[in-house]
Amino acid sequence: MTTAPTASVPSTGSRWSAQMSFDELGRPLRDLTFCVVDLETTGAAVGQGAMITEIGAVKVRAGEVLGEFQTLVNPHAEIPAFIAVLTGITNSMVASAPTIDSALPAFLEFARGSVLVAHNAPFDVGFLQHFARELGHPWPGFEVLDTAKVARRVVTRDDAPNCKLSSLAVAFGSSTTPNHRALADARATVDVLHGLFERLGSLGVHTLEELQTFSSRVSTAQRRKRHLAEGLPHAPGVYLFRDDGDRVLYIGTSRDLRNRVRSYFTSSETRTRMGEMVGLASRVDGIECATPLEAEVRELRLIAQHKPRYNRRSRFPEKVHWVKLTDEPWPRLSLVRTVLDDDAVYLGPFSSRKRAEKTLAALHETFPVRQCSGRLPLVPSGSACVLAEMDRCLAPCDGSVDRPTYGLMVESLRDNLLRRADEVVEAISARMETLSAEQRFEDAGVHRDRLAAFVRAASRTQRLSALTRCSELVAARREDNGRWAVHVVRHGRLAAAGVIPVDAHAGRYVEQLRSSADTVLPGLGPTPAASAEETEKVLRWLESPGIRLVHVDGEWSCPVRGAARHLATHDAVEQSRLSLVPFDERRSLPTVHQPAR
Repeated sequence: MTTAPTASVPSTGSRWSAQMSFDELGRPLRDLTFCVVDLETTGAAVGQGAMITEIGAVKVRAGEVLGEFQTLVNPHAEIPAFIAVLTGITNSMVASAPTIDSALPAFLEFARGSVLVAHNAPFDVGFLQHFARELGHPWPGFEVLDTAKVARRVVTRDDAPNCKLSSLAVAFGSSTTPNHRALADARATVDVLHGLFERLGSLGVHTLEELQTFSSRVSTAQRRKRHLAEGLPHAPGVYLFRDDGDRVLYIGTSRDLRNRVRSYFTSSETRTRMGEMVGLASRVDGIECATPLEAEVRELRLIAQHKPRYNRRSRFPEKVHWVKLTDEPWPRLSLVRTVLDDDAVYLGPFSSRKRAEKTLAALHETFPVRQCSGRLPLVPSGSACVLAEMDRCLAPCDGSVDRPTYGLMVESLRDNLLRRADEVVEAISARMETLSAEQRFEDAGVHRDRLAAFVRAASRTQRLSALTRCSELVAARREDNGRWAVHVVRHGRLAAAGVIPVDAHAGRYVEQLRSSADTVLPGLGPTPAASAEETEKVLRWLESPGIRLVHVDGEWSCPVRGAARHLATHDAVEQSRLSLVPFDERRSLPTVHQPAR
């Protein structure tokens, strides 16, 4: 016998008595309408010929059944014998049933406006979406809840041997026994859903947003602190977790302060350190910012100021290294910790001494500049070292080279640091080819890493210096909401940020923003007036699509033959190496921030 689509709705009123609002606590589960669906099919593989043979669904809200939907579906294909035995649905039963092109629209209309629920939802929803695409029906964009996934988070082995629907139905005392018929299985899933809601309520999960991000690893103590997020706005900004002694524990940034802070108390934020931090927190302060870039910059400045114990990055921007080409009669390269106003050439900054040493080795490999420490007199009278015997130093210490010849080599070195990188790239690449031909691959790898360190350092310095030289740069970009975000940058430091109001005159607003921006003095040498990390964040925004330059004092440009043109090759090598590293080991590798190109 074929069952036509049926939908019964109790006469209790409209599905929605009023339009729900989204407040800081999210949408309470008790106020939402859920459509629990189950399918029977001819096979287990969607998109590989399997067809739907039955659709069953139950619509519920606040524990009350609002309606049911059930129909057999003619698959226009033979139902395999083992499927017929399992479900009890035979070829004769579906012979006169409606086809999917009429059954699916009826179901979508029944489920419209609700949260779709299924046990092992990817299976059922996958079939529905597949046939919606095939038939050209727009998918309504249901929010989907998987009872199997939720059960795996809250049901223990003491409650049920596994998370199959049949086991959970017994564990939660369902009044319906699942029997591989769509409507019966949907009714059993409703009982399981309500049982899970009761279990989750005792864990402090009361809204759909909390349920969607729920993890059993977030402790009850953490969830009890979710009220700390209530006073924060839905706006971009910086948040500071503080303990009872008003000490800053952790600083972060988000495009939506309230939602991000709430996630620490209700979501899958399961890092041990963060759980420990939340346990100590007694207050969360929020600093609302005009734009996400301003929030990112403020975060860096606050981390450097407070040095919170639970922030791992950006706490010590002052702990950096530089490669310095000294300004003296016989210049040399050295590693230094600070930049002086001494007309020397600096490359950096390096957050790691090891990377600075690799860069230094690449430069010494290319240019035979002296490596001895200390200043040499105009007319040296010392003796040559072993590097001179190896032809790795021109040996000005014993008079083997005159100042003009040594000066030409130093000028070429300076040119590679500031304007181009060709000689270093060519010299190290040739050395790598020689070593590879000799099958000395490990040695070739050492030179590859040195070259990569130099190229990235030179590119970074050239990009930072280009922006640092501009006494003022004003840029704007139209954001996703259609409004224009404007930033004023002075000597590489963010001096002001704002969003042009809808009814404001754009030109006058920008002028007011410029006049109220911070006064910024230039840094020493190539150093920006902010931390290098801040200036890089500003650069990434300036290099993003859609940027409009409004005003520039000075020249913002990088050398045409600069090191940045060699980055693509080293990026490809780095990605290739990462693809060979197990995912869980990649966190120990250094992070490389690439410029937009």
